[in-house]
Amino acid sequence: MIRAGAVLLTCLALVACDGGVTHDTPYAPGLAPNGEAVDGLLVGHRLMDAGEYELAIDAYSRAALNHGMTAEILAGIGSANLKLGRVHTAERLLRKAIDKDEHAPEVWNNLGVALMERGETAEAAQVFRRAYALDNGESDSIRDNLRLALEKVEKPDYDVPEDQSYKLVRRGSNDYLIRKIP
Repeated sequence: MIRAGAVLLTCLALVACDGGVTHDTPYAPGLAPNGEAVDGLLVGHRLMDAGEYELAIDAYSRAALNHGMTAEILAGIGSANLKLGRVHTAERLLRKAIDKDEHAPEVWNNLGVALMERGETAEAAQVFRRAYALDNGESDSIRDNLRLALEKVEKPDYDVPEDQSYKLVRRGSNDYLIRKIP
């Protein structure tokens, strides 16, 4: 009992001396009542860079409360949905973003990616052309996307993929071989 009391007093003394903030912990700091909130757009962009797309959607949604549904917020939510494989939702949001601001090459590029995912290659090529023109040909990724879309328009794949089945064959104690099943 005495030992527990001493530990508690030591902890309270450490908290009182440090103001309750520790910098060597892996956990996030607590709430700062007098602190300023970070802009949701900035948080959304950082979460996108970190690959946290669901959290980015939440951050962009919070940013919309302060800024309204701007083209940048619509594009952010649309891009996050595209990364999550929600192609139809992404396309719809990216088209709305373009309606609000048609001068953003990144949004046009992401719309082109969504269209490629849906198999709308001809429209995607037109969208990539627009993105490339708005970007003045400076982005390698937009140029590569345009090139890929144009190749698919010129040479559509009519081949039916072969159904190839394989099985794992054991050839010894620790030796395996992959064989095609006829």
